Amino acid sequence: MIMLHIVKHKAESRHIKYFLVIFFAFAVMAISTQLQGRETTDIFGKKVLVPDNPRKVYGATIPATYMLYAVDPLMLAGLNVPIRERENKYIQKRMQELPVLGGWFGQGGLPNLEMILKVNPEIIVISVHNPLMNDKIKRAFKTMPIPVLKIDIDSLSDYPEAFVSLGRVLNRDARAQALAGYAHTTLSEMITLSESIPAEKKVSVYYAEGLDGLSTECNLSEHAELINLAGGRNVHECRSRDAYGMEKISFEKLMLYDPDVILVMENLFYDRVFSDPLWRRLRAVRNKKVYLIPGQPFNWFDRPPSFMRLLGVKWLANLLYPKHYSINMVKETKMFFKLFLGVELKQQEARNILQQP
Repeated sequence: MIMLHIVKHKAESRHIKYFLVIFFAFAVMAISTQLQGRETTDIFGKKVLVPDNPRKVYGATIPATYMLYAVDPLMLAGLNVPIRERENKYIQKRMQELPVLGGWFGQGGLPNLEMILKVNPEIIVISVHNPLMNDKIKRAFKTMPIPVLKIDIDSLSDYPEAFVSLGRVLNRDARAQALAGYAHTTLSEMITLSESIPAEKKVSVYYAEGLDGLSTECNLSEHAELINLAGGRNVHECRSRDAYGMEKISFEKLMLYDPDVILVMENLFYDRVFSDPLWRRLRAVRNKKVYLIPGQPFNWFDRPPSFMRLLGVKWLANLLYPKHYSINMVKETKMFFKLFLGVELKQQEARNILQQP
């Protein structure tokens, strides 16, 4: 009986040891998988590993930062520029408390590489199509011990796929799919609208930038792409000198254009355009067809380009073709802010953003 008990005890011990070996093997595999994360390709064309569920991500360009914010504001590691007072009401308080790390934007924006290393994000995301700027970014991040990924959002039409791709890498698939769905539907609506308007009946549009209103964008510039998307005709047909844009024109040339509609970027210019005797020579001013582009919390049209343009193109289409594209912009604005920004707007707040009484 004693020998039988000993044999039985040894057999049980072997089973326990076997179970423990298997258990620890699976545990090690699970930990290893977590440590390794997902494989993707960085801006240098190399295969890199990113965390399965990243919690700290830095957007090195403003469009990338805004896109990250839409996907998951909790994972933002820092800002490119300080939050402006008018933006505070429509973004999460946590974003207002993030460190300003800089980034590549405009004609002189640069990141603070020392601060970025101190914050130590798990992933860096960029969005840039300018080859010269792309080379600068690569040189700056070449020695960074952090994966640097690029998303292609040169045009608004890139956003559906970009949301999906970003959501896949960041493990926020469901959220990204919802945003991509809105983007896809919006773009489909704009294609249908634009194709339904004969070329000779397209509304002519001038995009007034700068404090004097005499800076603008060429008709094929990405800075003014919403005009074409919404079925309008940009009166300034030319080839852009560079990626920055802001082409200067004379008022005499603008008189020759005499557009149906003027879109205004700057509040200060908008506040005086209707009382300016010179600008009143334009029919758009006389007919009260001059519109200030909404800018809450980020500009709906351009500078910097962001997902807000998905709402901006609907706003513009409704202004240009209210009969062809009849939409309740107050209702649409409330829905958009809830989906993309997590903000519940009141009716009057939406009206104020839209500059409606």
